[in-house]
Amino acid sequence: MEKKETRRSFIKKSAIFTGASGLSTLFPASIQRALAINPAPGSNYLDAEHVVLLMLENRSFDHCFGTLKGVRGFNDPRAITLANGNPVWLQSDAKGHTYAPFRLNIRDTKATWMGALPHNRGSQVDAFNRAKFDKWLEAKQSPHKKYADMPLTLGYYNREDLPFNYAMADAFTICDQNFSSGMTSTHPNRLYFWTGTIRDPRFPTSKAYIRNPDLKTGEETWKTFPERLEEQGVSWRIYQNDLACGGGFESEERAWLSNYNCNPLEFFPRYNVKFSARNIESLRQQLQLLPKEIEDLKKKLSLFDPQAPNYLKIITALGIKKEVLASAQAELKQYSAANFEKLTPYQKSLYQRAFTINDADPDFHQLAEVSYQDGDEEKTFQTPKGDIFYQFRQDVNAGKLPTVSWMVPPHYFSDHPSKPMYGPWYISEILDILTKNEEVWKKTIFLVTYDENDGYFDHVPPFTPPDLSRKNTGKCSAGIDPQAEYISLEQELKFGAPEKDARAAPIGLGYRVPMLIASPWSRGGKVCSQVFDHTSPILFLEHFLEKKFGVKIKDENISAWRRTVSGNLVSSFSPYTGKEKDHLEFLKRDPFIEKIVQARSKDVPKGYRNFSNDEIEKIKKAPLHSSLLPMQERGLALSSALPYELYADGRLSKDRKHFEINMSAAKKIFGENASGSPFSVYAYDDFLAEDGTYEQKRNWQYAVAAGDTLADSWAIDAFGAKQYGLEVYGPNGFYRVFKGDKNDPDLTINCLYEQMDTQQKKLSGDIVLEFALTGKQDFTIELLDLGYDTAPIKRKVTRADNRIRVDLKKSFGWYDFKIKVVGFETFERRYAGRVETGELGHTDPQIGR
Repeated sequence: MEKKETRRSFIKKSAIFTGASGLSTLFPASIQRALAINPAPGSNYLDAEHVVLLMLENRSFDHCFGTLKGVRGFNDPRAITLANGNPVWLQSDAKGHTYAPFRLNIRDTKATWMGALPHNRGSQVDAFNRAKFDKWLEAKQSPHKKYADMPLTLGYYNREDLPFNYAMADAFTICDQNFSSGMTSTHPNRLYFWTGTIRDPRFPTSKAYIRNPDLKTGEETWKTFPERLEEQGVSWRIYQNDLACGGGFESEERAWLSNYNCNPLEFFPRYNVKFSARNIESLRQQLQLLPKEIEDLKKKLSLFDPQAPNYLKIITALGIKKEVLASAQAELKQYSAANFEKLTPYQKSLYQRAFTINDADPDFHQLAEVSYQDGDEEKTFQTPKGDIFYQFRQDVNAGKLPTVSWMVPPHYFSDHPSKPMYGPWYISEILDILTKNEEVWKKTIFLVTYDENDGYFDHVPPFTPPDLSRKNTGKCSAGIDPQAEYISLEQELKFGAPEKDARAAPIGLGYRVPMLIASPWSRGGKVCSQVFDHTSPILFLEHFLEKKFGVKIKDENISAWRRTVSGNLVSSFSPYTGKEKDHLEFLKRDPFIEKIVQARSKDVPKGYRNFSNDEIEKIKKAPLHSSLLPMQERGLALSSALPYELYADGRLSKDRKHFEINMSAAKKIFGENASGSPFSVYAYDDFLAEDGTYEQKRNWQYAVAAGDTLADSWAIDAFGAKQYGLEVYGPNGFYRVFKGDKNDPDLTINCLYEQMDTQQKKLSGDIVLEFALTGKQDFTIELLDLGYDTAPIKRKVTRADNRIRVDLKKSFGWYDFKIKVVGFETFERRYAGRVETGELGHTDPQIGR
């Protein structure tokens, strides 16, 4: 064991326990330094030369940032309502107990020491429940018996718990519509991050590697994105302290020193990971140990009667050890140094770049013991003695950082809930390394995200393709085949899923996870609300490499559906003007080591409660103002300009038997930069299902390509009350409600965006409502503002006077209003969202209160 370090010297050396700005001078310094290093005025993200990508583990967006100012978090005014009529925040278990999100408190409870929650494919799909979103407590019950009755899935942290994460969001850009790629666990989501898919795109019904255990070294055969970079001569590396292949770690070494098996390129045979020194050493140890173990089993077997109960077990164990020995002998021969030299330069480069490790550090494989004072008692724990950023630090300092870098942390620094939450230090150290070389930081984009949500609740249902196991569940624009984005029950069983675990469901999108983008062109504490997923960084690199270097790469693994619904991150950047304001709010310094370690012996979180029926009814009346629900920080943040021009307008069919909705993602304003969009439609009331029964909260999913319009219709008699009621959800709070019946007025309404300059295709930021009268009667309409304190409007609309302009300047382009027609009680329209003008704006004032 290495000589003990003192608490003071260790904190000064690495500050791994801080996890928060203000708790160590290192953390605020790293952010402040980043904000003080300015690129040339007028420069933009295409002036970057390096993109650094970090994927951490298992945290949902609401779990980390639900209370952050400005984001679509706990004060979301357009959150869905569950089938039982409760706001989405009020989740009920099988016993009828109802709970809301509650703070975990990372320092004063043992929350970060209580382990992970279920997040396998089955539990993820079950919580989604065909977009009904009401099975979180049942699907996400803790596997630990003593915690099983706690609603831990609803637990969240706030700024006091994660001050460094919040300081990053204050300083740079946070993406609050960023979804994991699949409703599943770690490895499949990481496959999307590095390869754009989880199945060979040449065969849409091929095996989908949808579960962690599905991944085995050598089975994944499709082309990865790093291979595309290599083919085009674009420099890249994946930095990790050490590999997982070969094992051989003891005690806590794996958690501190390995890459936690989270570099998925280890599974792809073309990368030849088995040439690694760790694997070769493991094979040699097997050759030393297995012959004796085999002989011992043979001797043991000779002493047993063939009829004895354990005889068969020994036979089986003997056979397995013989197979392992034969495999080790063959692999040691195959992965020799001589054979490595026979690889082509391309093959060697793939291996060396994908598996960049810190073996040049003399303390590469060593742990140090750290002492600290817990009251009157001195205690110790272990931590890496070496520099787990050794090679990355060397390359940055020497000006040799590649164009594209991926970082893979050890288990302890990954933020996985099975270990304490030390990940913020890992983020901070990367930022610290990058900003110490000013010339590097001036040209760097640093992206931080998480692979999936673990078992933690998020209130925004992910957009998915239509459910191919059922009729009439939505549509996609022409050329978008959702088959590759769906796994049927037949495919599940065919490829080995146990019947109880098999699920027929879309692959994703999965649940929202945090994404932070730090760069000189994403400063200012902005919120970017375009829909992204784990393929979006690849889409960004495609765009960036072509615009920056003229290198044309298209990752053919990414489906047309994902390319339609997910953006390419460009909207998160703004040109540097020299006027960016820095929003830094550092907390008091505190020796975080004692807080985190001592929290292990503290009590479990107790901030939750089972709500009574009376309390539930009070919450339902005003959920945004209820003291029983968590609240976000007050105020507005800057909001990125988004390339959305979205419409959803509805009308009765000519025979008055159906209600029709047209959903559009237009290109009139943003041209080729316009984004396609997903839409999710819910039935308000019971809707007739295929089996003749009525289904609650029926859902339909749509993917509309940029420049396209999709139309769908619903039979009015299929609604349980014989009155239609439909809600349409789109990105960033886009929301429409259509209610009525066969006796609607002869009136259709179109919600349009006022165009102030047809030549330059500029929008004013205001709304124009256009009323089309299809009969002879005039109507009096009432327009009631639902969130932005605009005076109500009541007026008659006629053929000659059929337009109403709604001024949105006071609300920064945000709107939320209801339209009623006098004399028609069931008729209602609601329009909410933000007018996108192409200019930087502000977040939703309703959220900011």
